[in-house]
Amino acid sequence: MSMIPVNVLAALEEMLHNASTHLPHACLPILLNGRTVGHLVPDFAPFVIDSLQRNPIKHITVNPRGIQLDPVAPALLSNNLRELAERMRDAGLIPAWRNEEFAYYGPDGHEYFRVERGAFRAFGIQSQAAHINGFTEKGLLWVGRRSESKQIDPGKLDNLSAGGIHADETVVACAIRELWEEAGIPSTIAQNICPAGKLLIERPHPPHGIHHENLLIFDLELPNHLVPVNHDGEVSGFIQMDVAEAAARILADEFTTDAALVTADFILRRNRSS
Repeated sequence: MSMIPVNVLAALEEMLHNASTHLPHACLPILLNGRTVGHLVPDFAPFVIDSLQRNPIKHITVNPRGIQLDPVAPALLSNNLRELAERMRDAGLIPAWRNEEFAYYGPDGHEYFRVERGAFRAFGIQSQAAHINGFTEKGLLWVGRRSESKQIDPGKLDNLSAGGIHADETVVACAIRELWEEAGIPSTIAQNICPAGKLLIERPHPPHGIHHENLLIFDLELPNHLVPVNHDGEVSGFIQMDVAEAAARILADEFTTDAALVTADFILRRNRSS
C-alpha cells in the first residue's frame, strides 16, 4: 500500500467527522408522529407555507412548530406529498426531477411514505444510497468520472458505482444494478460485494435543498484484467489510482461529497489493517 502522510490521514478523519453539519436555524421542520423527518431550507419554506394556506392538501398542515404530516396510511400520505412536490417542481424549486421514487423508513423500520427522489432533497428527508469501492488485488482503486450532463456534480470523481435505492428495491439489488449500469460489472462478480459499513451525511445542498442520506458502503475486489465500462451514460470514464493519489484528489475537492467520504473511509480502513 502507498504511504500516506499522517497529516493527510488526519484530514480524511476530520472529513468523516464533519460529514453532518449544523443546518441553518431558519430551516422549517417537517414533522411526523412527533419526530422531525425533514427540513425546508429558508428559500423553500415561504412558498410551501403560502401554497398550503392558499390551497390546502389533506394531511399536510402548517402549525407553529413547522409542517405537520398526519400519521395516515403510507399510500395516502404518499399521494399528498406527491401533490406538494409537484407544486414545488412547477415553481422551479425541484429542478432535478427524476420520475423515480424513494421511500422514507422510520426508526422502527416501517415505510411511512414514498415520493419523487428529487423531492427528498427539497424536503430534507433522509434517503438511502449504495456506494461501491472497487479495487484490485494490488490495492489500486477504480474511480469513475461523472458525465458532464449530470444535473448534480457533473465531471466530479465518483466511486466505482453508486446510486440511490429506489422504493421497493433492496440495498444489495441496488448495488448490483448500479455496478452493471455504471461500470459494466457482471452479476457473477458483483455478487461478491462485501458490506463495509455506513455513513450518514446531512448538509445544505443549494439549490436543491438539504442532502440527507444514509450511505451504505460495499467493497468489491475486481480481477486485475477487468476494465470498467459504463452502460447508462452517467459516467464519462474510469481512472485507476493508488490510495495516496485518491487521498490527494479528495483533499483537492475533485470527488463528489459522498464519494469523497466513502473513499476516505476505504483508505482509512485499509491503512488501519495494513
